[in-house]
Amino acid sequence: QVQLVESGGGLVQPGGSLKLSCTASGSDFRFSTMGWYRQAPGKQRELVAVITQYGSIKYTDSVLGRFTISGDVAKNTVHLQMNSLKHEDTAVYYCTQGSWYSLVVLRSPDDWGQGTQVTVSS
Repeated sequence: QVQLVESGGGLVQPGGSLKLSCTASGSDFRFSTMGWYRQAPGKQRELVAVITQYGSIKYTDSVLGRFTISGDVAKNTVHLQMNSLKHEDTAVYYCTQGSWYSLVVLRSPDDWGQGTQVTVSS
């Protein structure tokens, strides 16, 4: 059974930075795509960024130029560097894995982490 474990969330002031990390355990299966979703209070979960084992990347428009996804997908590790954080980035951030199609098109990843809270507040 695959377990995705996130770390790095917390409280930060507007304009600040945080780095989220995710590692997987419980499987020898090599992932093809990993990514981050988030869910703000009262809103649906939304895709934030994804990265494939070949380095293809996609961001949602609202984080372009501020967030950077990286990692070694073949080793089941992914990070999300978040800069210039805004109040509207406040959400629970979830690490996910699956195929590009499941994460980006279907918006239905194969596995989810338990989530880490990011709060942007002064």
